[in-house]
Amino acid sequence: MVDYKKLADKILAKAIIKPEIALILGSGLGYITEHFENATIIEYKNIEGLPQSTVEGHKGRFVIGKFQGSSIIAMDGRFHYYEGHHIRDIVMPIYIFKEMDIKRLIITNAAGGINRSFLPGDIVAITDVINLAFKNPLIGPNNEKYGTRFPDMSSVIDQEWLDKVENGATEAGIELKRGTYIWVTGPSYETPAEIKAYELLGADMVGMSTVPEIIAASHCGMRILAFSCITNMASGILDKKLDHQEVVITAQRVRSKFRRIVNIALEAQKGEHV
Repeated sequence: MVDYKKLADKILAKAIIKPEIALILGSGLGYITEHFENATIIEYKNIEGLPQSTVEGHKGRFVIGKFQGSSIIAMDGRFHYYEGHHIRDIVMPIYIFKEMDIKRLIITNAAGGINRSFLPGDIVAITDVINLAFKNPLIGPNNEKYGTRFPDMSSVIDQEWLDKVENGATEAGIELKRGTYIWVTGPSYETPAEIKAYELLGADMVGMSTVPEIIAASHCGMRILAFSCITNMASGILDKKLDHQEVVITAQRVRSKFRRIVNIALEAQKGEHV
């Protein structure tokens, strides 16, 4: 089995500060790390046993530093099942964070909008998920050190924390929508018929990540927030072809708004005991 503590210690040994919150940044969203103070950058390729990120918009590195007064470790680029990684390898960072005694996790992603009231550039707080990939990183022997064999998934998002973020966003004049995220494996984009089916299942947005991380973080008992940047409308919603370059461009276009939401999320957790 992977020695997550050894990996955590190796990362922390290179850092100036000890992180208290983890942040996973999706396609085109890594620019947030540009604002970290006293940052330590550790390339994934320099950590033996860690998978590598191969997708445009994912630099493939940990960035540890101060952001908005909080000590953060950010994944500037994540791992996806469609890259050929084993499902357990995708969530290795979650267990590394657990060994760092991190109790809060903010997950971000770029997603396709299914809900017809959404527009490219909208920020949506994930309130629930659908695992349409039918892959689960907890399959196999369970390590009771991290969590129970059968973790509860009835409330994967920290509602109290999210309510505070929503109030803060309203005060800042930012519309933060809510929705259900459906995970598919990719890497091909969905067909119009598939999107119609996902709509019937109750999905508001679709993407190729996030759910494995939420499952693992729930297993570890972390407090979780997750946000989707709607970078395009899903197949068949609009009469246009889908292109990953559009995903990255839209994520860049809303960088100020997305960074502000992350700022509000960090402010909202200050002073709370976990």
